[in-house]
Amino acid sequence: MSLTQLSRRTRADQRGITTAEYAVGTAAGAGLAGLLYKLLTGGFGDQLLKTLFDHVLGLLGIG
Repeated sequence: MSLTQLSRRTRADQRGITTAEYAVGTAAGAGLAGLLYKLLTGGFGDQLLKTLFDHVLGLLGIG
């Protein structure tokens, strides 16, 4: 195998790795989004948002 053929093969292999990295990143992002959605739409999320909102109002001197 010549150096040129090896170089082309290495670049082709790296393109596949990049695609796989995008796929893993996309799957991880979708999983995190699903987890955050589940947390924030449940009772925990309601309490968290209420506490955060009350805290901000307290800092502003409104609440």
